[in-house]
Amino acid sequence: MIGVAPPAYDPAAPTTANTLPVGAPATVRAYVVELFRRHRRAFLLLITVNTAAVVASMAGPWLLGGLVERVSDGVGDRELHLELTVGLFVTALVVQAVFVRQVRLRGAMLGERMLADLREDFLIRSVGLPPGVLERAGTGDLLSRITTDIDRLANAMREAVPQLAIGVVWVILLLGGLVVTAPPLAAAVLLAVPLLVIGCRWYFKRAPSAYRSETAGYAAVAAALAETVDAGHTVEAHRLGERRVELSERRIKEWTAWERYTLWLRSVLFPFINVTHVMILASVLIVGGVFVLQGWIGVGQLTTGALIAQMLVDPVGLILRWYDELQVAQVSLARLVGVRDIEPDAGDSGLAPDGRDVHADQVHFGYLEGVDVLRKVSLEVAPGTRLALVGPSGAGKSTLGRLLAGIYAPRDGRITLGGAELSRMTAERVRSHVALVNQEHHVFVGSLRDNLLLARTDATDAELWAALGAVDADDWARALDDSLDTEVGSGGFALTPAQAQQIALARLVLADPHTLVLDEATSLLDPRAARHLERSLARVLDGRTVVAIAHRLHTAHDADVIAVVENGRISELGSHDELVRAEGAYAALWRSWHG
Repeated sequence: MIGVAPPAYDPAAPTTANTLPVGAPATVRAYVVELFRRHRRAFLLLITVNTAAVVASMAGPWLLGGLVERVSDGVGDRELHLELTVGLFVTALVVQAVFVRQVRLRGAMLGERMLADLREDFLIRSVGLPPGVLERAGTGDLLSRITTDIDRLANAMREAVPQLAIGVVWVILLLGGLVVTAPPLAAAVLLAVPLLVIGCRWYFKRAPSAYRSETAGYAAVAAALAETVDAGHTVEAHRLGERRVELSERRIKEWTAWERYTLWLRSVLFPFINVTHVMILASVLIVGGVFVLQGWIGVGQLTTGALIAQMLVDPVGLILRWYDELQVAQVSLARLVGVRDIEPDAGDSGLAPDGRDVHADQVHFGYLEGVDVLRKVSLEVAPGTRLALVGPSGAGKSTLGRLLAGIYAPRDGRITLGGAELSRMTAERVRSHVALVNQEHHVFVGSLRDNLLLARTDATDAELWAALGAVDADDWARALDDSLDTEVGSGGFALTPAQAQQIALARLVLADPHTLVLDEATSLLDPRAARHLERSLARVLDGRTVVAIAHRLHTAHDADVIAVVENGRISELGSHDELVRAEGAYAALWRSWHG
């Protein structure tokens, strides 16, 4: 067939916008089977009540066919037959209405339960992903999966899956009823099948990939917009507004091109379906008429067969309509269950550190294949040591900090904690020993207590207050209307940036890791708030091993050991006084900072 061609492939276009994987067909099938296994009783109940509803719906054609047959043969009292037929027909309608209501109710309940399972499974699996995976994942892609893909699946789970099951059972029972009541006419229905198969094969050969591209296109649009909003100040400072608008417009153009293409596919399929409906009824009437003239079937059988054939229009249309909906849903489902293809934690749960010393041995790491950000980095951090990482922007300081915090795993080499390799330890075990503190802090919608209990769910109120006191936050916390039960976050009590960071530090006190990696936790605060929070932070750091990524050299001045990172390597290592006397890169940075 000739028509609209799919949009041209662009290496930077929607099809490659994903950062998290899309589930393989085997993964999707396995998850669907798992869902049906969980809800098999509800599914069987839906099939049962649907079967009763369809059987009741066939009573009308059967009764009308019998009435026509008796009237045409002149058998019995016509008025009595009519009254009996009407009575039975009304009874069948009432029974059908009762079971149809049950079908809709059971279908909606089944869909909502499966949708709830899907949401919970995605959330649990996402939270269990390795930290490095979420660090690399684009906010637009992750956001589109949580919102757009869930929304698209909501309709499929609530409607498509139950309705498709209903439609399939409906067609099977109607064909069975046609075979029982008018066997010669069952073959006539099959005359329309080739046309339906041709149209469906043409459509479904193109639809899945087109819907995948359409969905990925939307993710690309969301990513471009989210990145522009998140980096709004940077965009303004570097006058990148026109370029970001141009990028957004290009992404929108690519997305809408796929939207138009999928719409054109549907505009071709639907006429095929309409013609098929006409052919089903026409073939039954024409073939049945010939059979009646030949005396092979009666007029009543033809009437019953024609009515059942007409009834086939609805379930066939239902199946094709919701199967088309499932093409969209299948793509969204593949994107949601794609996180199942990522090992949530490949670590050895039995691996535990024997000590607190941190050691990096000949570490190589890069974000892109073949491009290393860090090369041959070796470093030892003794327990209780305060190590500062300094160097120019882009040298690899933050990357090394995240490696030491166990967020990333080295491409080559080893990073150990107490002799145990960090990359082989479970994320939960790593977090119990090492924590990363940076400028980013998040206040979850809920009570102040809930925000603190994230660090340790079994903490008592006394321990919560002690943690707040350790970071000088108990005064303002006790002044809140509902104390620990005060709602904070969006829509609740508005916390200042300093207060939000204090909550993050209080969580740190509760989690009680012995090693901290600091990435300028106070750099985004105003100077007065920063100084106050640094005093609070000093209490938290007391007695712990600290790796500080120093963007300001006064942080490095107070450290026990300073590592100078340049071009992905450690070029100097020593105390402040030693490095100043060495007259190397650090001494130049120190003199430049002091003017």
